[in-house]
Amino acid sequence: MKALITGITGQDGSYLADFLLEKGYEVYGMVRRSSTETFERIAHIKDRLNLRQADLLDQLSLIKLLEEVQPDEIYNLAAMSFVPTSWNQPMLTGEYTAIGVTRLLEAVRLICPKARFYQASSSEMFGKVREVPQVETTPFHPRSPYGVAKAYGHYITVNYRESYGLFALSGILFNHESPRRGKEFVTRKISDAVAQIKLGFAKELRMGNVDAQRDWGFAGDYIRAMWMMLQMEEPDDFVISTGVSHSVKEFLEAAFSHVGLHWQDYVVEDPSLFRPAEVDHLLGSSAKAERVLGWKPHVDFKGLVRMMVDADMERWKQVKK
Repeated sequence: MKALITGITGQDGSYLADFLLEKGYEVYGMVRRSSTETFERIAHIKDRLNLRQADLLDQLSLIKLLEEVQPDEIYNLAAMSFVPTSWNQPMLTGEYTAIGVTRLLEAVRLICPKARFYQASSSEMFGKVREVPQVETTPFHPRSPYGVAKAYGHYITVNYRESYGLFALSGILFNHESPRRGKEFVTRKISDAVAQIKLGFAKELRMGNVDAQRDWGFAGDYIRAMWMMLQMEEPDDFVISTGVSHSVKEFLEAAFSHVGLHWQDYVVEDPSLFRPAEVDHLLGSSAKAERVLGWKPHVDFKGLVRMMVDADMERWKQVKK
């Protein structure tokens, strides 16, 4: 089996590549040509991967890529994925995260219509939530250019499935974190700062809205759900979540207490870090995924926080040496 992963150098792409290699797949990764190529997350498996250059902004490059690889499964994880940046670069966010999905689906339709296609949808599409918990039928009300673009990507995937009979589906994944998370994301920002403060590299942590609530899971659990979706007989969309929400404040408390510190002694609330439109409470129900796929998360909230803090502590201890 051949799998193509767009966004293979990201958190999810790297865990998915690990997972598929273990299952005996031939794994191809799409990477953009850039002046600063970062392969840190896949360095341990780079010699086992087939990396190819292409770009979601360039239709022809996608067509050529699919012609060359002829994949059985395609996982579209590439996107402009950091929500705050989507306000600063709304047009680029739309090009990658919305129109980019259409370019890739159109290439699939033309070149390898039998391939199975996974689209990475997001809980940010729910935004100003209409019901709690959010399920597959909950209406979308995105509150950022990123959320709006993801909603487009979601519906265009549904459209290609219904219009052209493609095996195309979306996983509506709630927040999922890991030691491989980018440091700009709030969970990794916290775990990294906790390690720095504990080891004497920093004195404070500046935070935005600490009352926002999220349904946080472990990325390693969530990529397993992506694969399970593409093994079904018929394509369908699924919410993937833990079903338990925690506030940013709770994450701070768990992270700092793990190293014996009180978060209130080090955290400074900074109004400039608040979003223009906040998403206050995301909480998903993955009852359908549990019933149909047999999927359940293995790592709980406290286990996730400990895993992330421990990894950053280890990294900063190496710096201290």
